[in-house]
Amino acid sequence: MSTKTQLAQQLGVVAGFDDPRVDLEQYRTPPDLAAHLVHTADLQGDIEGRTVVDLGTGTGMLALAAVLRGPERVVGLDLDPAPLSTARENEGRVGSTADVEWVLGDATAAPLAPDGPTTVVMNPPFGAQADNEHADRAFLATAAEIADVSYSIHNGGSAAFVEAFAADEGGEVTHAFESEMDLPRQFEFHDADEKTVTVEVFRVAWR
Repeated sequence: MSTKTQLAQQLGVVAGFDDPRVDLEQYRTPPDLAAHLVHTADLQGDIEGRTVVDLGTGTGMLALAAVLRGPERVVGLDLDPAPLSTARENEGRVGSTADVEWVLGDATAAPLAPDGPTTVVMNPPFGAQADNEHADRAFLATAAEIADVSYSIHNGGSAAFVEAFAADEGGEVTHAFESEMDLPRQFEFHDADEKTVTVEVFRVAWR
């Protein structure tokens, strides 16, 4: 098994969004954060030999991190066809020896019913815009429906919300860690070339 640092290096070739959509809060997940999330999941026995579903996969960063750690099957789901096309190209860039199923569909109403042990990984919209508040709630709801464990990235200060939502759905937050994301200037409302935001990653056991 590659180290977390080696995994991050492998993911460095994953291209981001050519034309990101503000309504979907499309940002490239940093390779080091993706590597940290998937490495943690792997250490918990949540990757190898399991089905891994990346909800709102974008250009495939989390799905491709997972595929490099020996899962039985990986599915990357997104409702925007443009980044899915990039994700397919990224699959070739990382030199994966396993296939990923890239599926066009809405992560908040996922057309999926995986068999067997299933792990969801996701970097959902944070709901940072006024008209998109709590956008990550619907992604968590899908995870509760299709997975027995999930790893999700949320805006800093989301612990109380995620813990309460998980409890309402019969789940439990078992692990959490804090990290940072550097957001490039890519939308017209951004007033700095780059902004660093605090994020939190949660492991939720749903069953």
